[in-house]
Amino acid sequence: MYITVNSPVVMYGSLTLKEEHKLMVYENWLLRRRFGPEMGEVTGEYRRLHNEKLYDLHCSPNIIRMIKSRRMKWAGHVVSMGDRRGAYKVLVGRTEGMRPLGRRRRR
Repeated sequence: MYITVNSPVVMYGSLTLKEEHKLMVYENWLLRRRFGPEMGEVTGEYRRLHNEKLYDLHCSPNIIRMIKSRRMKWAGHVVSMGDRRGAYKVLVGRTEGMRPLGRRRRR
């Protein structure tokens, strides 16, 4: 659908409310460019489409819902992996061992 939706950073990274708002604004801009202006019935002048009308024309879930549903699907996949896998340990918050003290070695 969009280039940004398929990005792993957008799909599985953390989004703040400000970033969610920016994504919604971007999506509305794309939809307005795709569907164009609408001619007014009374005046006959062109005007921008309202958000509700855009969503009715597009008939697809908005970008935020898509991101959240894919995250939930990924979380379910990680839970089914088992407790020995690293992704499961990170999701649940049970990391084992201690990190070494000091700065990391250069490799």
